[in-house]
Amino acid sequence: MMNANQKFKILFWLYNQKAKDGKSPLYVRIYVDQKKTEIATKHFIPKACWDSKTGKCKSAYKHAQLLNAYIEKTRNDLNQIFLGFSSIGKSVEPKDIKNKFLGVENQQPKHKTILEAFDYHNLKLSEQVKIGKVVSKTHTRYIITKNKVEAFMQHQYKKDNMPLPEMRLRFVTEFEHYLLTIDKLQSNTAHKYIKNLKKIMNMAVGLDWIPSNPFSQFKCSYSSPEREILNQDEINILLNKKLHAPRLEEVRDVFIFCCYTGFAYSDVYEFRQNAVMKGLDGNLWLSTLRQKTGTKESVPLLPVALQIIEKYRNHEYCTKYDKLLPVNSNQRYNAYLKEIADICGINKKLTSHIARHTFATTITLANGVPIETVSAMLGHNSIRTTQIYAKVVEQKVSDDMQKLKEKLFAQPLSKLG
Repeated sequence: MMNANQKFKILFWLYNQKAKDGKSPLYVRIYVDQKKTEIATKHFIPKACWDSKTGKCKSAYKHAQLLNAYIEKTRNDLNQIFLGFSSIGKSVEPKDIKNKFLGVENQQPKHKTILEAFDYHNLKLSEQVKIGKVVSKTHTRYIITKNKVEAFMQHQYKKDNMPLPEMRLRFVTEFEHYLLTIDKLQSNTAHKYIKNLKKIMNMAVGLDWIPSNPFSQFKCSYSSPEREILNQDEINILLNKKLHAPRLEEVRDVFIFCCYTGFAYSDVYEFRQNAVMKGLDGNLWLSTLRQKTGTKESVPLLPVALQIIEKYRNHEYCTKYDKLLPVNSNQRYNAYLKEIADICGINKKLTSHIARHTFATTITLANGVPIETVSAMLGHNSIRTTQIYAKVVEQKVSDDMQKLKEKLFAQPLSKLG
């Protein structure tokens, strides 16, 4: 049964941009529906001797008879190849006709490579970024992952790329070793890149590029890092300390704002002056889609946070750039936080992340706010992420009770009764 739905066309033309010694190479262009491919013949023809309307040599050319016979035979051969594919109901591609004409149709199909899989995935991801379905940081993480995989292959195998069917479990175990020893990454960070790599391989399985994921048996582990937080006494010291440099006072206030709202530095940086909204409960709220994950984070504003917003309502920087707060670049912000910690006598490395951790622990969980509520305010996709902070609070309770025990029972107890 013939496949009569496909449109087939042949065009002979001179590639004048590749002309040599006054002659241009003869090319054949094959069209099937909206797709095309080209074949370079071994013939060269003077431009003046070519009739582009008929796709043949002008009769006055001394080699016209020979070349026109070649063109006619090639046209017939290509037509026969197309009809041969169509007669068995095969949907044909231009490259199929080209390969059969050149005698290479029996070559093994070219396998997709790992970097091609990354490029395909990252292109789709970039399109989703444009429509707001995915945040740009996610796209950036996969670009970085691809770069690390490429560097690893060059280091380990002295190759620029590898076909997907050649991938084995050994690849990912050696990739892990490379990330830990050569890149000197922490285990959690290394396993985030491996998790991205496994996702690429799962996509390749879904696209029938490989039959199964050779990395599926590799288990990514995650160990809970020690979370540095501030206690209420340290927060109060920061709040009440008189700072004489405006730059330090502004950074302190932004940091305290993050402690009482839980927003990450990158999210606070994006807030405009009209960001505060009245909620259904009549109270003032701040909401955002997190820069890191794209998930919604909504927080009712506590009095301290509202006071800080009001303090900078008419600030020159805020009015000029339409900012809710005078947020500096992250590098300067953390540098100033170190200076503030020294002034306040706080022996902890203050960073923008500590403020978010402090909100989750000292401000909310330690004061009885349910973990489900904290999880929602932090914009976590899973409550398991929030449980990390709950463990910090449990440790704090344990430490406090240990101090109480040492204070109350410094002397041995006398026997009861």
